[in-house]
Amino acid sequence: MDTFETLVRTEFSPAAPAGSGAPARTFLNTASNGLLPARTVAALHEAALLRAEGRPQTPLFEDVEACRAAYARLAGVPAARVALGASVAAHTAVIAASLPAGAEVLTAEDDFTSVLNAFHLRGDLKVRAVPLERIADAVRPDTALVAVSAAQSADGRIADLAALREAATAHGARTYVDYSQAAGWLPMDAARHDFTAAVSFKWLLGPHGAAFFTVPEDFGGLTPVLAGWVAAERPWDSCYGPVTELAHSARRFDLTHALFTYAGLRPSLELLEGLGVNAVHAHDTALADRFRDGLAALGHQPVPAPGSAIVSVPGLGARQPELSRAGIEVSDRAGNLRAAFHLYNTAADVDRLLDALSG
Repeated sequence: MDTFETLVRTEFSPAAPAGSGAPARTFLNTASNGLLPARTVAALHEAALLRAEGRPQTPLFEDVEACRAAYARLAGVPAARVALGASVAAHTAVIAASLPAGAEVLTAEDDFTSVLNAFHLRGDLKVRAVPLERIADAVRPDTALVAVSAAQSADGRIADLAALREAATAHGARTYVDYSQAAGWLPMDAARHDFTAAVSFKWLLGPHGAAFFTVPEDFGGLTPVLAGWVAAERPWDSCYGPVTELAHSARRFDLTHALFTYAGLRPSLELLEGLGVNAVHAHDTALADRFRDGLAALGHQPVPAPGSAIVSVPGLGARQPELSRAGIEVSDRAGNLRAAFHLYNTAADVDRLLDALSG
């Protein structure tokens, strides 16, 4: 039986080919985009051949529904509550379009733009931003919606979603959680929130081009303003003229599917399911903690983000180019060095980064 380590070794090979002369790469930038497993690369190749050879596309549409079901299991909701789109920004726009003029939207300061921008662009909503640590306490009776990332993109801080849900329920507010920096390593419970979203290309290890959106069984008052033929109850009978019957499930919020993306994403989700998110969480956070301990020994203080797989170090972001030249991939975010640890990383990767920073 394959173990966690053997499965990971099978799926991920070094980024620099042997004999290429290039430095061995240490990839610690999953918060920007995840590496593709070998099975995903093979599936993308097969999908491209299918199109190149003019074969029926039926398998690609089967991949779409398999991804919907797999993500539903990961998120802890029925597949009927999962819609498929192209970006978190598009899903945010659907929510923003549903709010009445003057409604208050509570957000976290400096959260990722895709979670926020559509509410500001409405022009007739009251958008209020507070520090992440205060967001649950800041919910008030006139708050219509709280929108926040489960893990902050810039520095990995994790929102207290349980406290937020409790406060929102007490005041009759809806919640919208972006799991883009969490889905795949942080156990999810999307059923506890009205709306959630996540992209495919970070911790879920898929290609770019897809985003998941979960909605309540009653659709939470949303209007599918971006709906096309795939949002119909009978899509292939709804290709011409207006859609006369929207899907009876969250599929009414689907956007036209990026078929190649789902062809690659399906085996990535299967890999995560096989490993188990709890095991991935334990692996990722142990590496992050090892990095935090090493930083302390070097005299650096990261942004406090206990329990996160993302570590952000103030003042070191300018070292990103030199680290990249040395074969270590991290990010520069707002002047901070951001390292993100995922299932393909090892203790040796952590130590290599620490050695580089000590020089």
